[in-house]
Amino acid sequence: MASTRRRPEMGDVGVYVHRGSSGIRWSFFVPDSRAFLMRSWRSVVGVAIIVGGLTACEGASRTVRETGAPIAVDDFGDSVAVRPAAQRIISLNPVTTELLFAMGAGSRLVGRSKWDGWPLAALEVPDVGDAMQPNVEAILARRPDLVVLYASPSNRTAATRLQEAGVRTLAVRTDAVTDLRRIATALGAFLDDSLSASAAVDSTLRAVDSVRALGATSDRRPSVAWIVWDDPLIVIGGGSYRSELLAAAGAVNAFADLEAPSPQLSIEELVRRDPDALIVGTRMAERFATDARWRQLRAVRDRRFILPDTGIVGRPGVRMGEAARHLRQLLLPISPAMR
Repeated sequence: MASTRRRPEMGDVGVYVHRGSSGIRWSFFVPDSRAFLMRSWRSVVGVAIIVGGLTACEGASRTVRETGAPIAVDDFGDSVAVRPAAQRIISLNPVTTELLFAMGAGSRLVGRSKWDGWPLAALEVPDVGDAMQPNVEAILARRPDLVVLYASPSNRTAATRLQEAGVRTLAVRTDAVTDLRRIATALGAFLDDSLSASAAVDSTLRAVDSVRALGATSDRRPSVAWIVWDDPLIVIGGGSYRSELLAAAGAVNAFADLEAPSPQLSIEELVRRDPDALIVGTRMAERFATDARWRQLRAVRDRRFILPDTGIVGRPGVRMGEAARHLRQLLLPISPAMR
């Protein structure tokens, strides 16, 4: 089937137009900066919510011909039937658990991972164990009709086993702020409630924008390196939502130019960039303060450490507005030294 398509713009909502012997058909998408990576395993969920009769890829077209139902393509590249609407959901990703509650669908959750602790109501949902390499037997015992997983290679086997048992799976990656809308769009399709999905995302992004509107925390935006791990040295790069939150909070990520969400680099490169402050954990700060290698950094010698609450800043979910405000408050005490 021949097809033509309008190239979308960031934040746009549009359609693929397919022209064939049976006439014109439409496929709705919500694009982001990676909207055309569907040829890889990191395909964008929500980019392909395919209405019966469309051809987006071989797997999807086979399913469409058999069922005539809308289909989502997840971040594993798997085609998933959207209908019937999911009633018994297990969410093994804190971001999607929080999002489902924000969409008013918490009552449909019949399982969560041990890492899902917010909102407090999530703690009342049965814990089925780990989010990575999850316990498939424990999941099946809850009789779900949809399981949402993080799209890590370590979860590929679990997703396959669940599908073989007749359970729909939706694997999603949650790296960037823009991921929230595309994931909410997909969940809205599975819940048959696109309005609640849009409302939850709009509220979150407005909260982030309200912090961004406050402007820089000083005459010069402080340069901050967010240290994820120190051996090997892993930092937050420009591909992570945390880099976007730093910008909203009035700072500059010292490694925003690196596209990966969490690139590995040498301490020499960190010293060369000489950030004004470091975001670290408590134990890291204690180690760095007495380590000669780390004391090459002004931020270490001057003890300009930022220690955020990981429960707030640790995931790109519906609390991102709160996370941006939290980071801004932590930046304010060090900002006068940047002037």
